[in-house]
Formats: sequence, structure tokens, C-alpha cells
Amino acid sequence: MPASSLHACLLAARPKTLPAAVVPVWAGCVLAWKLTGTFHPRLAVCTVGGALAIQIATNFFNDAIDSHKGADTARRLGPTRVTASGLLSGRMVLGLALGFLLLAVLFGSVLYQAGGWPILAIGGPSLFLAYGYTGGPFPLAYRGLGELFVILFFGFVAVAGTVFIQTGTWPPAAGLLGLQIGLLSAVLISINNLRDRAEDATTGKRTLAVRCGHQAAVTVIAAELALAAAAGGGWLVLGQRGLALAALPVIVVGWRIVHGVRTLAPGPAYNRLLALGGVLLLLFAGVLHLAAVLA
Repeated sequence: MPASSLHACLLAARPKTLPAAVVPVWAGCVLAWKLTGTFHPRLAVCTVGGALAIQIATNFFNDAIDSHKGADTARRLGPTRVTASGLLSGRMVLGLALGFLLLAVLFGSVLYQAGGWPILAIGGPSLFLAYGYTGGPFPLAYRGLGELFVILFFGFVAVAGTVFIQTGTWPPAAGLLGLQIGLLSAVLISINNLRDRAEDATTGKRTLAVRCGHQAAVTVIAAELALAAAAGGGWLVLGQRGLALAALPVIVVGWRIVHGVRTLAPGPAYNRLLALGGVLLLLFAGVLHLAAVLA
């Protein structure tokens, strides 16, 4: 494959969004170890591999489908979309998406041997929604359900599923951690949709930002960050005081993100805020990991 095509594939994979796939597995493994003292490296590698493959497939589907629907126009403020810009054909991008779904199935087969039918219950909808997020008869991204989808699948399902794979149990702590990570992951979608609100309004993409308007979309981002930080108090109730420290970067970095969306007009500057949201996810997992080890 020519270097230009490899670069286009990297653009379509959207590296800045990939922490949303890695962090739930990382944090879920940390929590499983904290609760039970066990860690299975092979299962962890397969879990993060499957999560990354589904995330990248979702991004490829999004690139090709948005171009087909006319949602990516010349007025786009975000990073270049490879199908709309002609860097890659829609057929090739869809083929790559299917390839990554196949890779996810291969990773999932290892997890199925370890976890049984619950892995199918988690993996089946996840594989379908990689396409159904922007495609199919009820595309979630076009119905204002993107944030809800992310909270459910990149939060509760990903974290609790990881803990189950590691321990064979569904502890309440996994739900709390899933809520925090789901909210922080939803911030990425909310920033992206706020940046693209004007363009999406003209192309039929009825995101939450389009439906509710600029000010309400800013409030949603602030609420997602505030709830993620406040949920840290739940660790005190569960007797895991040290894990509450993971809320600290949410407060510090979250303030910077909220200040940015309140003071900056939607534009290329929002791409830096989007990257900052990815950094926040990594910081959250890093502090959680450190707190779990030291507490």
C-alpha cells in the first residue's frame, strides 16, 4: 500500500478517539485486580484488541457513510475525512471496516472460550453498532443518541465486560467506574458535535447539539464532566477511598475544557479541546491505576 494510502488509513482510524477504546479495558483490569487480586494478561490483550478493532471499524464506517449521506462537506471544521476528500474510495473504506470487525471477532473468540455466552451478549450488539452508529435504518449518530450510546457501550458495557472477563463476576464497583468512563468518553462526542453543529444542521445530521442549540450543548459537556467528577464520591461508599482520587484530573482538565467551549467559537480550536478530552481519559485511568496500587 502506498505511503499516501497508509496515511489516509491512519486519518480514517482517528487516533485521537482511540483512548475511548483503551481506557475502559485498562481501568476495568485495574479494578478487577483491586477487587480480587487476579489479572489475566492474555485475556486483557484480547479485550483491548477487540475494543480497538471495533472502535476503528466504527470510525471507518462513519467516514464512508457520512460521505455517502453528504454529511461531510467542504465547510468541515474537523480533521480531513478520507472518503469525502477522495483520499480513499468509499468501497475501500467499507472493506477496511469489515476487516477490523473480523479482527474483533477473532479476539472475541478467545474471550468467548473464557467467558461463555455473556461475551456473545456483549459482542454481538457491539459489532452491529459499529455500523449502526451511522448506518442502517436508525443511525444513532443522526438521531441525537450518540452520547447515550457512548455512555452505555464505552462505559458500562466495556468496563463491566472487562471486569467479568477477568473475574467472572459483575460487581457494583464496575457500574460506578463504567459511569465515570462513559461520561468522560461522551465528552469527546459532545465536543465533536458542538464543533460540527452548523454543518450537521444543513446535512440532516440531528445530533444533540443540533437539536438543542449551542448553549445547551455547552451545558451538556459541563454536566458530563461534573457528573463524572461527582461520581467519584461513590468510591467512598464502596469502601475504596483511594480510587476517588481519579476524579482530580477530571476537575482540573475538565475546567479547561468547559472554559474552552464557553469562550471559543466552534472551529479548528475545538480539535485541541477534543485532543484534551482524550488526554483526560488517559489521565483518569493513570491516576486510578496509581491509586489502586498505592492505596
